[in-house]
Amino acid sequence: MSSADPPGLDTARLRAYLDEHVPGLVAGPLAAEVVAGGRSNLTYLVRDPHSRWVVRRPPLGHVLPTAHDMAREYRVISALGPTAVPVPKTILLCQDPDVLGGPFYVMEHVPGTPYRSETELAELGPARTRAIAEALVDTLVELHAVDPGSVGLADFGRPQGFLERQLRRWKKQLDASRSRDLPGIERLHERLAAALPVSAEATIVHGDYRLDNVLVQAAASPDQAAADGATTERAGAKPAKSEVEIMAVLDWEMSTLGDPLTDLALLIAYAERERIDTGVLPKVSSAPGYPGTDEVIDRYARVSGRDVSALAWYVGFAFFKMAVILEGIYYRFSQGQTVGAGFERIGAAVVPIVRLGNQTLNNL
Repeated sequence: MSSADPPGLDTARLRAYLDEHVPGLVAGPLAAEVVAGGRSNLTYLVRDPHSRWVVRRPPLGHVLPTAHDMAREYRVISALGPTAVPVPKTILLCQDPDVLGGPFYVMEHVPGTPYRSETELAELGPARTRAIAEALVDTLVELHAVDPGSVGLADFGRPQGFLERQLRRWKKQLDASRSRDLPGIERLHERLAAALPVSAEATIVHGDYRLDNVLVQAAASPDQAAADGATTERAGAKPAKSEVEIMAVLDWEMSTLGDPLTDLALLIAYAERERIDTGVLPKVSSAPGYPGTDEVIDRYARVSGRDVSALAWYVGFAFFKMAVILEGIYYRFSQGQTVGAGFERIGAAVVPIVRLGNQTLNNL
């Protein structure tokens, strides 16, 4: 392994494997770098003098293959390739851990930007920000419109009892990482358990659908800035002479077959969570032009034709999951298992998020 290689990826071994299994793909020495993003799996940008690809593998040192199933991720992305859902083209899956120290897959590199902050969106102007948010919703509708059986994913999950299993799973996760009193969280769980909705027909769900898990093209023509200044002060104004497109949906680690409203609810909960100012959690929905929660719900319902009357339960559940995830991060920080700045502020956000969950359920 070259000293220039990032941890977890030996470019010489990768090239030898690609030369053997996809002859002619690589045309020169490879270089690689780690790309930020992904819930836990590692992502690398790999390039030769002419082309670029992306490699995904489990985190270093992991011992539970089922927790970081490369074949599962590769399968859903490959299956969605012929559909209207934008995903990278898959190239190769390797399940032999002797090559890179763990299973991995290779996919095409897709140009685009994962917008992670309101500052980044603000630079685009309100019209393009609104267009991005609307495209994000429309792409989610496209995903939920795919018939799993038609793309070979009929057995990709267990839809029966999906919500009950999800609630049980996240309660178990909470119990495993509790080290302090969290006012309201038991009440939130009890209310969710007592009001489980009846799921609609199962669809493919992403599991962590949000703006920074997609790549966006939001290029503008040279006169876009002037056009924005003249036309985008009005709420809802359309971008003039610009292109806004979701280029690829990424990070399918949590995907399965289940209730589509869990995806919509999480998208809403991420936006509503921004009312809690931690100074650590990223914000996007505060950017000028980003549509409000009611607008997002209305657009999804109108374009998809789905009944969203029980959505309050799903958003309350999304807040519960969010609180459990953040408490887990805080717990590891308090045990000295995570280092870095800002983790204590993440801990401070848990109870306010629980409060948002209980407030949401008041609308049931």
